[in-house]
Amino acid sequence: MNQVRILTDSAIDLPRSVVEELNITVLPIIVTLDQNQYDDGVTIQPKQMFDGMRQGQVYKTSQVPMERFQQTFTAIAESGEEAIYIAFSSELSGTYASSRMMLDMVKDDYPDAAIDIIDSKCASMGFGLVVEQAARWAAEGMSRERLVSKVRALAAGLEHVFTVDDLEYLYRGGRVSKSSAVIGGLLNIKPVLHVEDGKLIPVDKVRGRKKSIQRLADLMEQRANLNDKDQLIGIAHGDDTEAMEMLKQIINEKFGMHNIMTGSIGCAIGAHSGPGTLALFFRSRAYTEAD
Repeated sequence: MNQVRILTDSAIDLPRSVVEELNITVLPIIVTLDQNQYDDGVTIQPKQMFDGMRQGQVYKTSQVPMERFQQTFTAIAESGEEAIYIAFSSELSGTYASSRMMLDMVKDDYPDAAIDIIDSKCASMGFGLVVEQAARWAAEGMSRERLVSKVRALAAGLEHVFTVDDLEYLYRGGRVSKSSAVIGGLLNIKPVLHVEDGKLIPVDKVRGRKKSIQRLADLMEQRANLNDKDQLIGIAHGDDTEAMEMLKQIINEKFGMHNIMTGSIGCAIGAHSGPGTLALFFRSRAYTEAD
């Protein structure tokens, strides 16, 4: 039996080395600056975007183009491969809906196309951890049907907690009011949020960067299965390696957990959260692995 191919989009925020090692097919989300369009992680890199944002440049994003789904799904159908497309949360992007629409069109011509689509309800490296594990299961020879079941269970059990350094970027994305952004900046308030059923939900507000980083670790203590010392934890940052290293050290020392993947938040997420974003991802206590 041929290995099931894992497809996804660039909101996964996985290190390039992991993507290449596991042969994951990544479809780039579109990033726009003025009238220029770029492919996330291909023709524009996070560092370039974050530097531009600090200088006042405003970046926007749009979903994976329909024609890319058509080309990818058609090629898989024609080759007779099996594949699973794991999508960025439908609550944060139209990419999932577009992929479903295009797969239905492709199946008009290739009714036997062996392709499944999963709405991960995840984002950034939390999304990436789901895709990374799916690719490892696929490499072990797991069937497509079993993969779908296990991926859905894992995605539902992934916790996302994060903080942003500047409320201005959440204001631009419609997540907070202008007055909240201005007052928050004056008072050095750092919001802490999480992802619930694919949506961004505020959890807390703290004053100061160090307190916001500690708050992420506190939430992990409350929500994670701390007995699973070997679980892969993710930390993603918006061009702030110092904050990332600080959080990593807290997790090492406080919980004795060292299997941590770190990396940059990509353009698809970072365009809305801004430089200085810090995010932590781990398996919840409620996670139960599907058979």
